[in-house]
Amino acid sequence: MKHLPTLLCAWLAALGLAASAHTVLEYQVASAGQSYKATFKVGHGCGASPTRQIVVDIPAGVQGAKPMPKSGWRTEVTRAKLAQPYTSHGRAITEDVTRISWTAKTAEDMLPNGHYDEFVLVGTLPAQAGMMYWPVQQVCEQGRLDWTEVPKPGQKLFDLKSPAALLEIMPSAGAAAHQH
Repeated sequence: MKHLPTLLCAWLAALGLAASAHTVLEYQVASAGQSYKATFKVGHGCGASPTRQIVVDIPAGVQGAKPMPKSGWRTEVTRAKLAQPYTSHGRAITEDVTRISWTAKTAEDMLPNGHYDEFVLVGTLPAQAGMMYWPVQQVCEQGRLDWTEVPKPGQKLFDLKSPAALLEIMPSAGAAAHQH
């Protein structure tokens, strides 16, 4: 089981997924109903232009998303009313996080094109297994890259020019035991 991430990366590379998506999740498989650390890997800017902002839209069903602070970057959390409230630790939750963004505070804090960085958040995944797409917008000093495309029925992820980050949620026998 400890070799699963390595095997998965090799499998994805063989399919050409790793090469086609430029903003991807570090761990692309997780258990339903569990806490998940989403690490978005950003490997380049927009042409030669540095990245000044990363915006992640939180997929429906992810609960309680929280960003990891990043030195030199301002974090903004957008919340919205829920159509279907839920209970967490005995409290009724009527609104939740729908978007998290990190914006470089100064030009020196921007991510240069020739560098790599990670943007991290945590949240609880839905109890149902399936594919989950995380739209990511990469705003650069000049230009932007929107990693937001989701495959249509019959279409493969590696056929897309700008695919959203993909997470496969696997069934979990203990998913309902304790959620955060």
